[in-house]
Amino acid sequence: MQAFPRVLFDEAHSESWTIRREVAEAINPAHPDDNSYARAAALLRHLGHTVTAHTAGPLTAETLAGHDVLVIAHPAGEHWERTTGLGSPVFSAAEIDAVRDFVAGGGGLVVLAEEEQDKYGNNLAELLAPFGVGIGHTTVRDPRNAHRDVATWVVARPATTDGLLAGVKSACFYRSGVLVPGEDATVLFATGPSAAPAAAPLAVSVRHSRGRVVVFADSDLFGDDSLDDHDHRRLWGNVVTWAARVPDPAAAAPGGGDGVKAALFAELKAAVEELRPLQVKDGSVPEGKERAKELVGVIAAKVGELAPHFPHDAAYLEAVRADLAAWAGRDLDVPDFLDSLNLFHPDTQRVDGLEHLVVFPMYTQNGNPNRNLEAVWLRTIWPGWLAEVEAGGYDNPMFVPVAFEDFTSGYDTHSAVLFPETVAVRQAPERFTWGGIFADREAARFRAVSTAATATLRLDLPPDAARLLESQRLAQDTFVLWDLVHDRTHSHGDLPFDPFMIKQRMPYWLYSLEELRCDLTAFGEAVKLEEQGVPYARHVQHAILFDRLFRFPITGERVRNYDGLGGQLLFAYLHRNDIVRWTDNRLTIDWERAADGVADLRGEVEKLYRDSIDRSKLAHWLAAYELVSAYVEPHPASTWAKGVEALPEEQKAKVDAVLPDEFPLSMFYEALRRKLADVVESTKGIRG
Repeated sequence: MQAFPRVLFDEAHSESWTIRREVAEAINPAHPDDNSYARAAALLRHLGHTVTAHTAGPLTAETLAGHDVLVIAHPAGEHWERTTGLGSPVFSAAEIDAVRDFVAGGGGLVVLAEEEQDKYGNNLAELLAPFGVGIGHTTVRDPRNAHRDVATWVVARPATTDGLLAGVKSACFYRSGVLVPGEDATVLFATGPSAAPAAAPLAVSVRHSRGRVVVFADSDLFGDDSLDDHDHRRLWGNVVTWAARVPDPAAAAPGGGDGVKAALFAELKAAVEELRPLQVKDGSVPEGKERAKELVGVIAAKVGELAPHFPHDAAYLEAVRADLAAWAGRDLDVPDFLDSLNLFHPDTQRVDGLEHLVVFPMYTQNGNPNRNLEAVWLRTIWPGWLAEVEAGGYDNPMFVPVAFEDFTSGYDTHSAVLFPETVAVRQAPERFTWGGIFADREAARFRAVSTAATATLRLDLPPDAARLLESQRLAQDTFVLWDLVHDRTHSHGDLPFDPFMIKQRMPYWLYSLEELRCDLTAFGEAVKLEEQGVPYARHVQHAILFDRLFRFPITGERVRNYDGLGGQLLFAYLHRNDIVRWTDNRLTIDWERAADGVADLRGEVEKLYRDSIDRSKLAHWLAAYELVSAYVEPHPASTWAKGVEALPEEQKAKVDAVLPDEFPLSMFYEALRRKLADVVESTKGIRG
């Protein structure tokens, strides 16, 4: 299933609105804006949606198949409105059944009715009856809440705090009717006490079986000349995204490749798993050598049988067999796979869907600390849109996003990376040219923890954020973009001498600030990319917020947990500035201010880096400590919190004086950690 919704705009029932601008100009040459939803369609396309028009024939199951949302905008007889002139405004019984079944099966329906509904000659009331929504025949007036002092242009405020209306503070209903909602409907907007009629629903949403329906009593809200009024743009995007079919998780499950390849990998995997217990920490085999050598022979043979399935890796896989034979010839001492490592270059083969067989003795970060032999079957993620982003100013030639097909025990852990630095070799290569990140695992654990966190905290989600948690495909592609920008940021900006800090021994909050800086930068770049029309970029912003605020602080041990501290700092900063609030045991986020809050914190971190170019190392450490501790409370027993006078003279001793948990979790996070501990643990070994 594709990541973004497919929207079908019905124009075959004499609708008053069209998404085709040229048609609007033909039916209303003097004022095409009065009949055009072209800008509304463009907005959806900017969000990543596919939008097409249904221009002829009845609505059938076949017509609706392959779409996620159906929009019906004010069908009318031509006596009352300028229309597309195609078909009858009356839906047949078979069409009504088809629409009902489409929604029951998970599809979305958005219907835009009108004032004095009965006169237009359509049967929208009959179409909406299965969903429990009726349409009143009236025209609302409210002089006290009028747009441009027109009594029938009624300004309404949200009637619910539902996430469907996130970022929406008001909307104008132009010559609107009213709705009669059923018991299961949520009223989104209603008239005020001064209106006639008062307290009458103007827009409602309904969950029906597996699908969703949204109905408006006015169709002018999203026309070309009204879309920029009030918060109509945000409302339109929210409504269509919310109504869209919820992606089926099974649709994004790993394919597993062909049966022959899968069977051969299963045999390879079995041999590797039997060898693992015979290896010690450095990868050597001190005991059971006879059986271990037999297994190494089996592994080499299976690699040979699998090699024809990976012709693009022929030289590398042949070198793997040679390294296995050489290892056995050295009586299974510390393994050395430098020769094969030098021939493995997934960075030069970034082709979407291209698969690799990887066999190395290695440790797995956040997984197995020992250099066991591992076998991983993976596929490359490199869609065309990502290649365009990378080529358009986000160059990162070492970045290789990948997904699991299958793996051995070292990856039945929290590890989500494949780095050449982890492979057992006699000496480091002259340079490392690639790094693999398993975006499917990152996405799956993000979805699991964030879904549990938002439910526990009762956080109302905007529709696009909710869809991100519902769709593995969308989350996976979102993480690919996030990782691309984050990874390259380590080498850009005002930097410490070694931007990755790999060889530096320093207090762990420095690592925390560097990782956070890269994420805050990725967030800012995502804002720019969203403006440029990259639809995944908006989701990158949600992913960074949720992963940093929810998963990072409560995952892993508290000993020098630098990713956890980065999340604590972001939460504390946003909470201090009233962007994140925890009140009445409920978390709320001011979505409209979140981007500015992230930008402000990024500014503080970048200023620290810039100013520290002229500071000594110790002064930089202290300045960084002051920045973090200004928002995250240090441990009461901290030596560093007492100031430079309390620190030891020798630099190593200063680092040793850092407490294992220098910045403990707040009460908020302690409670959240207890509630989500099982969920976090369940993500061990997870795949998309």
